[in-house]
Amino acid sequence: MMAISIAGFDPSAGAGILNDIKTFSALKVYGTAIITALTAQNVNRVASIYPIESDFVAEQIDVVLEEDPIIYGKTGMLYSEEVIRAVSKKIQEYQLKIVVDPVMIAGSGGKLSQEGFAIALKKYLLKNALLVTPNILEAEILSGLEIKNQEDAKKAALKIGEYCDVIITGGHLEGDNIFFNGEIKVLEGELIESSNTHGSGCSFSAAVVAYLVKGFNMESSLKLADDYVKESIIQGSYGTLNQFWNVKF
Repeated sequence: MMAISIAGFDPSAGAGILNDIKTFSALKVYGTAIITALTAQNVNRVASIYPIESDFVAEQIDVVLEEDPIIYGKTGMLYSEEVIRAVSKKIQEYQLKIVVDPVMIAGSGGKLSQEGFAIALKKYLLKNALLVTPNILEAEILSGLEIKNQEDAKKAALKIGEYCDVIITGGHLEGDNIFFNGEIKVLEGELIESSNTHGSGCSFSAAVVAYLVKGFNMESSLKLADDYVKESIIQGSYGTLNQFWNVKF
């Protein structure tokens, strides 16, 4: 069982592609990694970003997929329109089933994308995606709507849902997730107060992919991924890794 992550590199390993690979591994899925950007960052700040040329991003995908029979994957930090276009082309070429984590701003507040990123994301990538997983801030940018409550989130989900299925993750909605796949569904959850949330969006989208690889349907994958992330926040990644590593799938 294999998956692909196309994302940026966070040297603190809390977010980005290292987080994705750890999540895949915890759920017993072999992860491959396509680097889109290098960053100098930690939990508290993003110091600088070194974007990778789009041609080299495309070459990484080609070389990995010429050997590995991968169906499911995810994107994280793509940074620029050029990379979005290159990745979208490869998704179509290889008929990948992709979950998009629309990374724009780090949890610390640092900017992780160029101007016009959201427009390019909607124009090129989302129409080829299986699902997009924005948090509240990202959903506001993608929908153009202000989100103050669950009803606002439903309206935003309908707007984003014009491009592909969407789940607006509920860290700011009392833990509930708003899912749209032709109809609005509220996936009820529990809000956990913790400072251990760096990379939680990466963990969620990677876990969704891992459960899809294992054969779960989308709604079950979303619920299982939500459980995984909440347990990660409660215990920290090491404790959760051990817990989920021992689960028999």
